[in-house]
Amino acid sequence: MLKSPNQQQTAQFSRSLFMPSETQDGCDYNGLRQNMVDDQVRPVEVNDPRILTAMRTLPRELAVPPAERGFAYADRTLPLGDGRYLAQPMITGRLVQSARISAGERVLVVAAGTGYLASVVACLDAQVVALESDSALIAQGHAYTEQVAPGVLWYHGPLADGAPENAPFDVILFDGAITDIPAFCIGQIATGGRVAGMMSKAGGTCSSFLAEPDQVITADGSAGAFEGWAIRLGFDSPAPLIPELLPAPAFAF
Repeated sequence: MLKSPNQQQTAQFSRSLFMPSETQDGCDYNGLRQNMVDDQVRPVEVNDPRILTAMRTLPRELAVPPAERGFAYADRTLPLGDGRYLAQPMITGRLVQSARISAGERVLVVAAGTGYLASVVACLDAQVVALESDSALIAQGHAYTEQVAPGVLWYHGPLADGAPENAPFDVILFDGAITDIPAFCIGQIATGGRVAGMMSKAGGTCSSFLAEPDQVITADGSAGAFEGWAIRLGFDSPAPLIPELLPAPAFAF
């Protein structure tokens, strides 16, 4: 359901996250941010100027727990708590670029966490809905986007259900790795839409993917029955799994 976090929670996180961080620990976060883009993001062929500008501007250090802020611009995945992570910068940049998001498109970010990826997408002039099931993360994420990307709309509910009240979406983007495309996607994707994220493969490796519905075309030229996903794989990289979207363990005697 559409839901804003408890106002007291949001105010609490706003105070803790948005005090001027340079004055708290003496770090030159702006310099580190520019180095992150120049040394990690541009070398992996992220060349969309909208994405580069967003990642040079958005305060990534405020999207992680205070204990992790010193590593916010390092080439590493950072823990957010309860098995959830913020992906390393180069994955974020390459993933957003591979999704081919145009201005004005409606984008659902699944497992939005503290809102960093959703904010990058919002900087592309997309209409962003951030789906999150964890109450603590949604409070932090709402506080973050309220400051840096106020157009992001948060949706609180199970990740496996999507955000039906806001569908259809031109792009459904997963902020983390999955093993299969959840069933809700076919019912919430717009005609001509696509699903993007990281797909976990056997052996623990992950590949980026872009998927479009494979549907029968009827005699009048309209889309008919859904027959599966046409999936194109892209770059390989380790990526954190989204625990809530893992398949249930098989029962064995």
